[in-house]
Order: sequence, then structure tokens, then C-alpha cells
Amino acid sequence: MTFRNRTIALAAVVLSSSAVFAQNSLAGRWDAAFTLNGTEIPFRLDISQDGQQIKGTLFNGDKETETTTSAKRNNNEVVLDFEHYLTTISANVNGDTLTGKLRGRFEREKYIADYPFHATRHTDATAAASAQAPNIAGNWEIPHETAKGEKAWRFIVKQNGAEAQASILRVDGDTGALTGTYKNGSWLLSHFDGARPLLVRVTPKEDGTLEVKTEGAYTPTEALIAYRPEVARSKGFAEPEDYSKHTTVRDANERFSFKFPDVNGKLVSSDDARFKNKVVLAIVTGTWCPNCHDEARYLVELDKKYRDKGLEIVALNFEEPEQQDSLAREKAFIQHYGVKYTYLLAGAPAEMWEKVPQAVNLNTWPATLFVGKDGRVRLVHSGFASPSSGAFNDQLKQEFTAEIEALLAEKDVKNLADNGTAPLSPHTTASTNHNASY
Repeated sequence: MTFRNRTIALAAVVLSSSAVFAQNSLAGRWDAAFTLNGTEIPFRLDISQDGQQIKGTLFNGDKETETTTSAKRNNNEVVLDFEHYLTTISANVNGDTLTGKLRGRFEREKYIADYPFHATRHTDATAAASAQAPNIAGNWEIPHETAKGEKAWRFIVKQNGAEAQASILRVDGDTGALTGTYKNGSWLLSHFDGARPLLVRVTPKEDGTLEVKTEGAYTPTEALIAYRPEVARSKGFAEPEDYSKHTTVRDANERFSFKFPDVNGKLVSSDDARFKNKVVLAIVTGTWCPNCHDEARYLVELDKKYRDKGLEIVALNFEEPEQQDSLAREKAFIQHYGVKYTYLLAGAPAEMWEKVPQAVNLNTWPATLFVGKDGRVRLVHSGFASPSSGAFNDQLKQEFTAEIEALLAEKDVKNLADNGTAPLSPHTTASTNHNASY
């Protein structure tokens, strides 16, 4: 065979392979699920394709998505990596079916484990008639005591006929968006965006309450009951925690200090020039924590808006011992969210109380400490309500913005030598109830 003929033959093979690949494209929406502790967790998986380049997308309701950090297909095998969560989907392709395993960190007693996974091409199911779905939209409260000292959780629901989106909001953050439909007397809602796998069955009761049964990761074993807030008050149930009062500091006049290495091993201290006369947001965080991922998106926005106005954000990141050597998830986290603010490795989660001794009742991931130009902590906000929590996310953003701007408006420390202290901002006085409008 001549060189010309070999070239033509090779080109034909390449074109043929490309045609087959295109014909068997994975592009489109898939109805996916994986099995955790005997419970099947359904979720939406979208795959896009440009030539031989593919990308996977997971959904956190209708406002946020999580995309693959890398993805590849080799003949009938596809691998979708979400490295910022250490989550991977590996599956065999058989026509309109994907079958394989989902690997991730979803159980307290297991670091990383594999779970059965399958997906089929999405088909529009016929939903129950809207008239058959009772109205459960709005805010509810779930009496529930936890080790963090909570007495109740919030349950926030948006509804469109027989379709609903909800979230359970705790003091440390929410479940992400639980989505699903009404059928046979109950709402079946689920969530998975690379983390927080959860299945929730919500059943309206004749007395106006909701029975809430949860299955998945870190869930209560008993059925929960949700009440409208006014009913919960009439029955004497305690309110959910006040996010701005849950964690405090041992001495309001003590300067907040830290000294930890960054991802390259360089020590960074609160005494460094970059923090002098700056308002500082110090974030107790961990890349294993889904609510910390939620907050990181917002912190990136705040950093862009206020950095040149005198705000410094510093993440005090507590990584699991298994991640201490490679820091693979931390590095992927920083790259994926476009983090430009200071990111430090403070230790392992169990060391949090030792490494941040100034905070009292510090038990949420994340926790955000607002530090004035004089180095004093003015406010600690526990947890992070994501966009899945609707108005509570809006309120959080308003409070964060107001606090930052009030602290930025204070005079520099060098101009406060007369009395040696900085005035408390109007948002941090003892009489302020940060939770009043929730």
C-alpha cells in the first residue's frame, strides 16, 4: 500500500470512529441514582459534549450547579470527576443506560466508599394533577434537639403545583435543594450535587402538620414533624438557633490571632502587613463540608467587591487527616471556585477548638468571624444558608454586607489612639437581634 493510500485509510478510520462516537453521544439529561445504605437517591445528571470533550453537571435546585473538574470517555466507559468533592462517577455505556459505581465521602464511619450507580436517558414523567397536591409552600419549623444545642430546624418549601423544592436549614447550613413531586399522598424529594445525598418523604397530616422522613447521609432515624412557626410558638416549642448568637468569643476586647501555612507551606500570620488596618473575615471551614462549598461561592463575590475597599478574607481550613499530605481536594476546591482570598491549612477538624481558642461554642462548619480594623471580633455568624434556603440566604447576604460596610466605615486604628478602642458597629451591639427578620 502506498503512503497516500495508507493516509487515506487512516483518515477513514478516524472519521469512522468520530462518527460512531458522535452517534453514541452521551449529551443530554439523564435520570441518575445511586444506592446508599439500601436507599436509592435519585438525582439529575446532565452531560454535554463537544467533539470528544465531555462535561458532567449536577444540580442544586434551580440556582446552582456543580460541574466536573475532569471527565473522559474511553469507548464504552465514562468517568466523571468532581475532585473538589472527591466524588467520581464511573460507568459503562450501554445504549441509553449507564451502569457502574459512584465513589465518594458520604458516611461518618467511612472515608471514601463505592456505591452502585445507574442512569437512563431522561423522559418527562406525567406528574400528578396540580389540584391533587395540597399547598405546603412557605416556612415550617421542625422541633429537633441536636448535639450542637439546637432545639429546632427550619423547613423551607417552594411549590409549583405538584412539583416542589425544599431545604432543611440547621444552624450550620442546609441540605441543599430537595426537589421532587407529589404522588400517592406524599412528596418524594431528593438531593445530590456531589455531596449531601438525601431522600425525604413529606406527608401532609390532617392536623395541618407535615411528617418528614429522611434517608441518606447523617439523617435522624425517627420521623420528624414540621409545624408552621405560629403553631410551634403556640405549642411552646423552642425557636431555631440565632445564627449570630450561637457562637461567641471569650473576650470581646481580645485581638483575634492566627498563624498557619498556606497551600505552599508559607506561614501567614494575622500580624502580617496585608491585614493591618483591614477588616477581616476569618472563616472556619473545611473542603469536606458541603455548606463550606456553598459559602465559598459567596466569599469569592465578596472578595471581588470589597478587596480594594479594605476587606481581607482568610479561610482557616481544617482538612481530614487523609488529605493532609496531598491536599488534593483543597487544591481542586481553590481552583474550581476561583478562590483568590487567603486560604490556610489550620489542621484537622478535631483540632478546631485548640487552633481557634478565642471562640466559644464553636461547633458549626462553616463559622464566619467578622474582625474589625482593631483586630477584635465583632460578630460570629454560624453556618451558611445557601440559595436553596430562599429568603434566609437573602437575609444572610444583607447582614453580611451591612456588617462589612459598617466595619469598613470605621476609622483606622491609628486614629483611635485617644481611647484605645474601636466603636462597635451598629450591627453588633448587644441589643441587636440579627434573627428578627428571618
